[in-house]
Amino acid sequence: MPERLAEMLLDLWTPLIILWITLPPCIYTAPMNQSQVLMSGSPLELNRLSEEQRILNRSKRGWVWNQMFVLEEFSGPEPILVGRLHTDLDPGSKKIKYILSGDGAGTIFQINDVTGDIHAIKRLDREEKAEYTLTAQAVDWETNKPLEPPSEFIIKVQDINDNAPEFLNGPYHATVPEMSILAIIKTALPNMDREAKEEYLVVIQAKDMGGHSGGLSGTTTLTVTLTDVNDNPPKFAQSLYHFSVPEDVVLGTAIGRVKANDQDIGENAQSSYDIIDGDGTALFEITSDAQAQDGIIRLRRPLDFETKKSYTLKVEAANVHIDPRFSSRGPFKDTATVKIVVEDSDEPPVFSSPTYLLEVHENAAINSVIGQVTARDPDITSSPIRFSIDRHTDLERQFNINADDGKITLATPLDRELSVWHNITIIATEIRNHSQISRVPVAIKVLDVNDNAPEFASEYEAFLCENGKPGQVIQTVSAMDKDDPKNGHYFLYSLLPEMVNNPNFTIKKNEDNSLSILAKHNGFNRQKQEVYLLPIIISDSGNPPLSSTSTLTIRVCGCSSDGVVQSCNVEAYVLPIGLSMGALIAILACIILLLVIVVLFVTLRRHKNEPLIIKDDEDVRENIIRYDDEGGGEEDTEAFDIATLQNPDGINGFLPRKDIKPDLQFMPRQGLAPVPNGVDVDEFINVRLHEADNDPTAPPYDSIQIYGYEGRGSVAGSLSSLESTTSDSDQNFDYLSDWGPRFKRLGELYSVGESDKET
Repeated sequence: MPERLAEMLLDLWTPLIILWITLPPCIYTAPMNQSQVLMSGSPLELNRLSEEQRILNRSKRGWVWNQMFVLEEFSGPEPILVGRLHTDLDPGSKKIKYILSGDGAGTIFQINDVTGDIHAIKRLDREEKAEYTLTAQAVDWETNKPLEPPSEFIIKVQDINDNAPEFLNGPYHATVPEMSILAIIKTALPNMDREAKEEYLVVIQAKDMGGHSGGLSGTTTLTVTLTDVNDNPPKFAQSLYHFSVPEDVVLGTAIGRVKANDQDIGENAQSSYDIIDGDGTALFEITSDAQAQDGIIRLRRPLDFETKKSYTLKVEAANVHIDPRFSSRGPFKDTATVKIVVEDSDEPPVFSSPTYLLEVHENAAINSVIGQVTARDPDITSSPIRFSIDRHTDLERQFNINADDGKITLATPLDRELSVWHNITIIATEIRNHSQISRVPVAIKVLDVNDNAPEFASEYEAFLCENGKPGQVIQTVSAMDKDDPKNGHYFLYSLLPEMVNNPNFTIKKNEDNSLSILAKHNGFNRQKQEVYLLPIIISDSGNPPLSSTSTLTIRVCGCSSDGVVQSCNVEAYVLPIGLSMGALIAILACIILLLVIVVLFVTLRRHKNEPLIIKDDEDVRENIIRYDDEGGGEEDTEAFDIATLQNPDGINGFLPRKDIKPDLQFMPRQGLAPVPNGVDVDEFINVRLHEADNDPTAPPYDSIQIYGYEGRGSVAGSLSSLESTTSDSDQNFDYLSDWGPRFKRLGELYSVGESDKET
């Protein structure tokens, strides 16, 4: 029986892997609840132990901590017992206390300090923490002194199936080319077509425990999208297209569009369009629109309704990117027929030539025909044409044109030497529709006629040295002709018939069409003859030939021994040695300039010292009176005396003229006697006029006379307020009513003012 008991104990605790170390003797037992128990102390006392049982006693060995186990997610009503601590040093008198420290001690794991039972007081999760390291120790209850050294052990949390499988990145998306044979997720149907269905939704489930019962599972979704491949050819929506176009449409204009539909997408649907056949391949072209995926038919050359009224084209659409895997499905192209009808339009006239070149001689008579332009109406109706010249191109109106037949005539004479080319524009207009016009440039070349005689190319002046030698070339001259003969210019030179035997000079024709003048003898003397005139006849080679006479001036000059001209004037002989005529002229000019400056200076000094105007401080008309007080209004007459300005009675004596300076001194003449107060203005002016006429200092021209007299004899009296000694309130304005209707209203206004003051 004892042997059997020992074997049972060993079989129970073998899975717990409890290691022994050298400490006081200990024994391990397994209670009925299969929790771990650790005991230490004296040898185990069992009744009637046999000798075989004593092999289980290990004296001088202490307890050994290794590990304990506890299931995760335990959710019972009471804390779960993890294990038990016990030592033989505890006689049961409760004098020993068990202490637990380490991971989770007191919070997750709790020990009964009397019995040594360890409980898990919280729910454990292995996925959060798989094991806990703790330290156990037995101490005296009263003194807390350790009875044994502390020992460390591990509590491992055992896993249970409490987490279902999870897909971390779901839901998933996958793309599979259509018509695929193999894939990671195998297709259940062969030849899946994207054009039939593009997207599939697959639910995937994962189970743990190999799919056995009791296991957990998780699901996710997988979206499978079929990507496109080029497995469909383009297809025209219709086999025949009809378009119409006016015959006068501009080149490059889009006539129509054709479209071949392709069930594929992206670059697999791209198609190129070409015209492969038809009677209008030279007149039309087709281009591909990458955005709309259609073909645009455009006009390449002009159309003519009268020549051809319709065209037929065969258009082909072909895929640009072809997948060779599906080449067996047939050609990835399609064709369609396009019919284009040309519509008639009212076209402008058409000239027989795009440009015209006409020639006319410069001596052509006025109204002579230079050339002719022709134009026609290309329409079936064939409207008559009228011709005209664009006068902006013929501002001088040198040409005319017959409006009916287009003949161009000369309106003014032409001169090739002024203008060789004339460019005009001819306008052709339909009579039935004036908006239909055409223009054509006409270039008119003026042909040369020998109408200009040759002449010297420039004004020549030859110089002949007195010490020259016979046969010496005096001057080489050349001629020019404004005409332009076809074979170039060739001039003939000769002297006048009466001067053929000229004793002084002769001429010689050079190969370059120029002429050299040579001296026949020496000993020319400029004192005898200073200048020689040599007339030369110049003839051209025209038909008929023209000629002119040009005169060459030859001047005799004094030269140095090496032939350098020094002086050509006779006056040079009478000049002092080393001083030329030009130097004397310069000296004389300087002397004259100095004299002029001196005269001006003296004149200015005299005018500066003599006053131009006689000042008179008594003349109030020539003085500005300033005073700082504001004055007393009209009654203030103390500032200056203005009686002489307003009454001729105040003038006593002669008043000198201020606008001129008298050239002689004279005694002031006695002024006229004062006139009575009843003098008229006319009489006053006559008196002043008489004084001016008798004034010996008066200039013989009109001058300004200033009169300050306002006149007497008026019913209204003086209009000035300077001499007024009464106020407005003292005046009676009733007399204004007697002056007529124009002054009646004025009298009423003043009368109203007086009545207001009285009230």
